[in-house]
Amino acid sequence: MEETASKGRPLSGSEMPADGMNGLRHSGFARYGPTQLGIDPAGAAADDLAEITEGCADLPPDPYAPGTNRYRRYSHAVYLPWKDELSWIPGTPDPVHGTVTEYYPRRALPGIPEPLRTNPLLERLVRWDIGQTLWLEGFERRPMWVGVHLIKLGVESPGQVAVSLPNCLHQDGGSPRTFTFAHLISYRNITGGENVIATPDSAGLGPEDVHEMDIHARFTLRDPLDGYAVHDHRVSHYVAPVGLGHQPGPGERCILIVGLAPYVPQL
Repeated sequence: MEETASKGRPLSGSEMPADGMNGLRHSGFARYGPTQLGIDPAGAAADDLAEITEGCADLPPDPYAPGTNRYRRYSHAVYLPWKDELSWIPGTPDPVHGTVTEYYPRRALPGIPEPLRTNPLLERLVRWDIGQTLWLEGFERRPMWVGVHLIKLGVESPGQVAVSLPNCLHQDGGSPRTFTFAHLISYRNITGGENVIATPDSAGLGPEDVHEMDIHARFTLRDPLDGYAVHDHRVSHYVAPVGLGHQPGPGERCILIVGLAPYVPQL
């Protein structure tokens, strides 16, 4: 793994930037790994990580991204900070996917099955993510909306490419109170998948079209539970397409994405 900051020295291995998770508060972006999470992927959490990895193996194709080789499930929850309570919102029963979950108006995605929603490692990651945002004024006194995605970019043959959309630098919502956390689950027999973090004005552009001074960091997540977080309105972010690696068999990049924002009543 290698990360290069546009205004600092190169970073390598699992080394964190100098301000660590404080970077999320001070500059809108942070990198982390198992050390910062306090989790050993090969230790007590190994079975739970294996269960999430197995759950990624049969993710259905993203119904809104045909031909991209992207596979996806999504569910959402509400967190009550004054009770430290995380409650999953039931999905709508579906004969094909078990349940589906509303994502945008008039759009629904296959839901995450209950055994994965109650996976101890998944819940621990979600709660850790929430804990990194409670410094924002008001977050500790109002319900929080939690959107949880499992996304796989999968390829099976040479020349095949899997693409995450939008295939450019982008923001997920742009709200001053929206955060996105990414936790790598697996990176197996693929090439590509570089992440780029840049200025918010770079949204809508490809990394090749952005001046290097506007790029904060480039890195590739390769090890389980490596990840990053963004304070959405303060940066833009991107992940490059992936292709098949040089080993026999298919390749995949699976990631857990957690989006956090204040719950907004609709009255």
